[in-house]
Amino acid sequence: MIVDDEQQRQTAHIRTATADDLPRMIALDEAATKLAKPQYWHELLDKARTRGRAILVAEIDDRIVGFITGEVRAWEFGSPPCGWIFGLAVDPAYRQHGIATELFDAMCAFFRRSGVTHARTMLRRDDHLVLAFFRSQGMMAGPFVQLEKDLDE
Repeated sequence: MIVDDEQQRQTAHIRTATADDLPRMIALDEAATKLAKPQYWHELLDKARTRGRAILVAEIDDRIVGFITGEVRAWEFGSPPCGWIFGLAVDPAYRQHGIATELFDAMCAFFRRSGVTHARTMLRRDDHLVLAFFRSQGMMAGPFVQLEKDLDE
């Protein structure tokens, strides 16, 4: 989809996701991750109805152009309560126009209202675009190191 400059400059309306948003969110996620996982999204939306969890969408002219998912988690690995961002995607036609920042800011506001003072996320080391975005939002390396082992060895 080609979007002209005037459309790209519009401020997005950020709101809580609904079941009607799932097809577009699933498509945006699949385009970003190259993985189809509709069942995951349906389950995530069901869970988002509980306290401390949110899925927010960015909408321009009644079209979903991005989303962010997050939840407040507490005491895993000794960590006091904090907000975790699990997913963020913006339609490529709307990138570099502040949509991801609007979504990030809205999720951070949700976390603050939930009583936490820190936000965290985890991403692939080679995902330079996402890493650059989160760093531009003031995020930096946290106090934990993620380790893993291939169980098929």
